[in-house]
Amino acid sequence: MVRIGGGGPKYEAAASNPPEPEELLLDSRKERIEEVLSLRTNSLVAVLDKLEDTFNMAAVLRTCEGLGVQRVHIIDNPEVPYRPNPKVTQGCEKWLDLEVHRSFPSCREKLKSEGFEVWASAARPGARNLYELEFGGKVALVFGNERHGVSPEVLEACDAAFWIPMRGFTRSLNVSAAVSAALGQAIAWRTRQRGPGGDLSAQELADLRHRFQLLAVKQRRRIYEGR
Repeated sequence: MVRIGGGGPKYEAAASNPPEPEELLLDSRKERIEEVLSLRTNSLVAVLDKLEDTFNMAAVLRTCEGLGVQRVHIIDNPEVPYRPNPKVTQGCEKWLDLEVHRSFPSCREKLKSEGFEVWASAARPGARNLYELEFGGKVALVFGNERHGVSPEVLEACDAAFWIPMRGFTRSLNVSAAVSAALGQAIAWRTRQRGPGGDLSAQELADLRHRFQLLAVKQRRRIYEGR
């Protein structure tokens, strides 16, 4: 007769000491994570001022993640909960750092304490052409909601405003398209000036690597108790 073990101390010890996420990933997956990390930026961020449409909320997140922008700040809209459409995000939000603020002043205070310039997207007198801007420093780009754009209070508190040149009869872009155009231009400028690489510090890379590896593990909630 052959006895088949059904548990015991050996298995209990394994359950209480799960392997590191890196040990559970194929080399190809780890290489992909390293590629993404090498292109990630924390010095270019998007700020979303009280968006209303769940499709736009989701499309903006997907754009940010796809372009390598790690951080997105969200100004809470008390009338519309921030619930990005999951059919559009396709889970991309799990790779991002999302920070929700009750008001723009609190968001601005956080960004300024970290050394960011805060620029609002708004076609108004004195606004600068997007294509003439330089993106060498830490820059936060603010985008307004679908009906009203960036509020006057937000504009007043920003360091500068920029506008996206239009060449057709249409005089404005959907907010998700505006985010794509502005972030794409910023990343293109940086690529021309200093190459395609990202700008995460050694500690940021280490922290994000562990997080990405954990997120990439199938059945991670069972293995790591809900993490």
